[in-house]
Amino acid sequence: MSDFNSMTLMAAGEMIAEMSTQTAFSSLTLGWGVDEFCGSGSVASKAIEMVRFARSSMGGRSVPTVNGNCDLSRAMIEHAITASEQSKRNKPDVWLRLLAGLKMDGFTLVEEEVPDPMGRSSIFDDAPRVITQTVLRRMLPEDVPETDFREATSEIEALLGRHGLGAAKGHLDQAIQNFSQGNWSSANAMIRDFYQELLDKIAEYFGCDPKVSDDAKRQYLADTKSGPFLLHEYNEWENDRGKPAYVLGLWARLHPHGSHPGLSDEEDCAFRFQIILITARIFLRRFDKRVRGQ
Repeated sequence: MSDFNSMTLMAAGEMIAEMSTQTAFSSLTLGWGVDEFCGSGSVASKAIEMVRFARSSMGGRSVPTVNGNCDLSRAMIEHAITASEQSKRNKPDVWLRLLAGLKMDGFTLVEEEVPDPMGRSSIFDDAPRVITQTVLRRMLPEDVPETDFREATSEIEALLGRHGLGAAKGHLDQAIQNFSQGNWSSANAMIRDFYQELLDKIAEYFGCDPKVSDDAKRQYLADTKSGPFLLHEYNEWENDRGKPAYVLGLWARLHPHGSHPGLSDEEDCAFRFQIILITARIFLRRFDKRVRGQ
């Protein structure tokens, strides 16, 4: 499976089309050895065909790039992120979708200083000239599967469906949609609603009165009546409120600006999303085991 989801690849394809003339696109795909799979017509239509091929079972082939051989999807992403500022201004929505998709895939873009690949020297001395380039970096270690956010989303969606948690699933879907569109505050609100709805419904499943407050439901999850579901030994909840409590601390981090979700940027919204996906997966796995009597 590709490291990148379909939204990320489509945005990369659209960005490459914006960056390319017919000649430049042909040169690129010939160099990658995939020109025969890109059809004919406009650069935009060829780029769509390239995305379709990259997503197919044959698209995992290795292609040569200046950074060494890699699969076609990675090559497309690495080329797309070299887009000029003008190309980004021409397609701001596409660039935004590319960045959001990369965050969901567990990647980020960083600026690094590297020696000039042309071997030119600095104008001030004979030292090699240094240039700044945008590079793709994993946000978390590749060999830690529990930090794979796409995998987390898929597992969460499956468990929400298994246990009929439709409202929570709806909030999660809206969070993903708003995040992909760059609506950070709206995404934050849906992330918070998802977390609240998930804990509420778990509490109600274990016998809590649906009419009590959200706070009372959290208390119930930490009470023996629910198992307890929230574990004191992990500092997930403490009834005396004098000790660290993860559930409350996370709630505060999701809700820092009073009664509304507050202003946010891409980095902050991505953090909220990622930590909620990891937390929700842990709680849903625990819930699933309790329901199935394991």
